[in-house]
Amino acid sequence: MNFTTPAVIAFLVVLLLAPAVAGVATRTKSLLTGRKGAPTLQLYFDLWKLVQRGAVFSETTTWIFRFAPVLVVATILLAATVVPLDGRLSLIKFSGDAVAFAYALGLGRFFLVLAALDTGSSFEGMGASREVTFASLVEVGLFLSFGTLVVVTHEISLSGMLGAPFALHWTANAAALVMIGACLFALLLAECARVPVDDPATHLELTMVHEVMVLDHSGPDLALILYGSALKLAVLGAMIISVLIPRANLSPAASIAVLMLGLIVVGIGVGIVESIMARLRLPKVPLYLAGASSLALFSLILVLWNPA
Repeated sequence: MNFTTPAVIAFLVVLLLAPAVAGVATRTKSLLTGRKGAPTLQLYFDLWKLVQRGAVFSETTTWIFRFAPVLVVATILLAATVVPLDGRLSLIKFSGDAVAFAYALGLGRFFLVLAALDTGSSFEGMGASREVTFASLVEVGLFLSFGTLVVVTHEISLSGMLGAPFALHWTANAAALVMIGACLFALLLAECARVPVDDPATHLELTMVHEVMVLDHSGPDLALILYGSALKLAVLGAMIISVLIPRANLSPAASIAVLMLGLIVVGIGVGIVESIMARLRLPKVPLYLAGASSLALFSLILVLWNPA
């Protein structure tokens, strides 16, 4: 356990800024496409409005459908606790916590898929099938990225892979680590159901992936799912920031300031991608994810070929 003041503050910053990161992405896309768009803080208002409404449940659903939104947010929070958000140490650290991070996210996805299947809707079942297919490909790139960080730092926990040991080796492996950052950003777009893999603004059932799975959720349950999606974007964004900008040698205040600024930049980056690219056809998505994974593979080959 590492409940130091900087680690707790960084954790709370990510929790509070998560809806704003998604809002920055949406706002950036609106500005670049010549539309007025929603305010940057719109998601906060939407969450507050949904929390005050009641939830409606289909007669075909069971307890799985009701508990899935809570479990989705809980698993993402669990994943966030093992990431060194302050650039030094995570709230919870243990050997192999990188695997726990990946499968905490996977567990949340598992319950969301079960909730979609629990409705008995063919459309939601279609979205669930697509979701698990893409997720299995995302994990390849994620673990290749972790493998590169393990080779660079000789650590098997995220606090070592992205904390002080990482900062000591960053300069000597900068090229490989920039490729890791690019890979993680590409995987973030897929994991968080953003363009070019999915379109969070679409209303066509046949083209939706993540959104079609949550069509039957309403009220506080939908608020939890929306917040969970924004939180996942922020947590993965914080991981990208840690890969590209080692913060172990910065003061706690500077490290948290870099985190906040970096999250805004990640949101802007997502918005830029969504404004200049169209959603890929489904057969092209595996090729996109394979390309992202190849960046991690090349970076792993590079650090193995030229060990620092």
